[in-house]
Amino acid sequence: GTMAEELYLESFDLDCSGNNRSHRTAEASCEQLIVRRGQPFQITLNFSPRGYEEGVDKLSLNAITGPCPSEESGTRSHIPVSDALQDGTWSAAVKSTDGGTVILSITSPPDARIGDYNLTLETSTEYQGSSFQLGSFKLLFNPWCPEDSVYLENEEERKEYVLCQHGIIFQGTKDSVEHVPWNFGQFEDGMLEIALQILDTSPKFLNDSNRDCSRRNDPVYISRVISAMVNCNDDKGVLYGRWDNKYDDGVSPMFWMGSVAILRRWRKFSCQAVKYGQCWVFGAVACTVLRCLGIPARVITNYNSAHDTNSNLLIEQYLDEHGKRQAKQKDIIWNYHCWVEAWMGRPDLGEAYNGWQVVDPTPQEKSEGTYCCGPAPVKAVKEGDLNLKYDVPFVFAEVNADVAYYVQQNDGSVKKTQFISLVGQKISTKAIGKDEREDITHNYKYPEGSEDERRVFEKANKQFGEGEVNEKSLDVSIEIKVSEGMNKGFDFDVFAVITNNTEAEKQCRLMFCARTSSYNGEVGPECGMKDLLNVTLPPQEEKRVPLRILYEKYGPTITDNNMIKLVAMLFDYSSKDIILAMRDIHIKNPSIKIKILGEPKQKRKLVAEISLKNPLAEPLPDCCFTVEGAGLTAEQLVQTLDCPVEPGQDAKVRVDLMPQLPGKLSLVVNFESDLLKAVKGYRNIIIAPLPK
Repeated sequence: GTMAEELYLESFDLDCSGNNRSHRTAEASCEQLIVRRGQPFQITLNFSPRGYEEGVDKLSLNAITGPCPSEESGTRSHIPVSDALQDGTWSAAVKSTDGGTVILSITSPPDARIGDYNLTLETSTEYQGSSFQLGSFKLLFNPWCPEDSVYLENEEERKEYVLCQHGIIFQGTKDSVEHVPWNFGQFEDGMLEIALQILDTSPKFLNDSNRDCSRRNDPVYISRVISAMVNCNDDKGVLYGRWDNKYDDGVSPMFWMGSVAILRRWRKFSCQAVKYGQCWVFGAVACTVLRCLGIPARVITNYNSAHDTNSNLLIEQYLDEHGKRQAKQKDIIWNYHCWVEAWMGRPDLGEAYNGWQVVDPTPQEKSEGTYCCGPAPVKAVKEGDLNLKYDVPFVFAEVNADVAYYVQQNDGSVKKTQFISLVGQKISTKAIGKDEREDITHNYKYPEGSEDERRVFEKANKQFGEGEVNEKSLDVSIEIKVSEGMNKGFDFDVFAVITNNTEAEKQCRLMFCARTSSYNGEVGPECGMKDLLNVTLPPQEEKRVPLRILYEKYGPTITDNNMIKLVAMLFDYSSKDIILAMRDIHIKNPSIKIKILGEPKQKRKLVAEISLKNPLAEPLPDCCFTVEGAGLTAEQLVQTLDCPVEPGQDAKVRVDLMPQLPGKLSLVVNFESDLLKAVKGYRNIIIAPLPK
């Protein structure tokens, strides 16, 4: 036979926009190929001067990832082109040929390593062979593929937990839940590169890149690496955590309104930690990175979250005679704490533990020598299976610990109070497809007082040692009530309501105190105080004692969290009991109004008019609006006002937007002034697509 001349690749097309659309990554890019594992994609090869001849030409591909690709590690695959795709392995097949043009279909296994790949083509005849570079592609997890361990069955859930680029994080207090908007922006420019750079910056990669890359097929491994890398406590992680209200050399944690600016800043300054983060910022950034890589994720808020350092499920709080927490203790109750849930299978633990896993990137305790937490199966937390990987006891304590309060009296003696603070309340996440709160407490614990609850506690206490229960009926009880309209800039009343449950008259001392506080329970200066030495309570009656909270007192010391801690302590002279009540209150900021001018269309200019009315009795100096939103702004837009805004007047700006994507986008706004900080607002905008 005559010697066939060499098959020469003249050009190729990775069809980024078509492939990315069918792999649901088009929002990230149409310039580079981004595909999901376990799902085919097509590329076009143009040969010249002669075309591909079946039976004469053999084609094969090489897909490699990581610094030292090898077949054993699963980071190098040689893929012979056959006539049909095979499932469960790297495979390629000729889809069609037309003259010199060949369309190949390529698929990766549903457990492939994710990351950056290089693709090469090898052609050979009986006599000779050549090889050609086909460029690179990125491979992600695939929640749409039933064989992928991150498979999520419901399309509405996949839209919310993988594709949606905006959300709501719940803050405030359990009695006054605050909806805070967040721009996750996982498909914004540069986010996927940064997510992969986070993996490549991790100590696990730096110590053994071959082993690290070979484990990148496992969402359990990857989510644990992300949990460690979002804080900078052991590595060149993304965020620096700080809780002491000294943020001048960085950005206050309350200022952030999205993950994009934080991740870009980390990359721009050579992986130096971005200052500063607190729990919801750590959680939201981890959520962005997980969604970006294709692992379904959502941010969770746990109200009255316990931080149990000595792991006995019992948290002891010591107060002085004035109801002020003493500095010596480490165990604390946070008003709320945020973490992330990531969705994945747990083949290492068994099918019962598949599904949502707690991943908590806030640096609190070391796990296996590193500040990270999780993935801990939510199911294991509910069942009290404390010996399962990873960090189940820590999360179990956050939602279940008992809290005992002791008061150290002037004479040095310590007395236990009859006060039970319930931890793990109103565990919340954003509802699917709407900006409402979904309560998921039932995923973490059985109903209070149920048989199942008792069973789980008995199982857990074997490991933890006894928690304690004290049910003593009280002669006198006390609770704190609040009034409507606790708005920033205004004075308002709170009330201690004392009830005498006996037939005898009671003589008591009441201490009622308000202090500005942070969301992690740290208190600042007093902003309201009453100490009544002789309160007389007639039998079976209740008494309301008001405490006026003045703006001139709380205004100067309130933190960006807008919280005040109220403590009421009653000393019953006859029984010597100390009865305690505590309540955290949240002061409301004024609202931001966002008006959209013009018709919202893709690739057409849009104007947003943003305003906030000054609620204070004094002018607002140095007003500044910062605006961002995935698909609406390329980067944060900042607008500063030239003159102070007088009381009752509007601070107002106009911002030009250029929507890049169709569908529901969200514009997030932060307002800042010396007297009014970190005020958030948002508006969802439906953008009409370009005509086809």
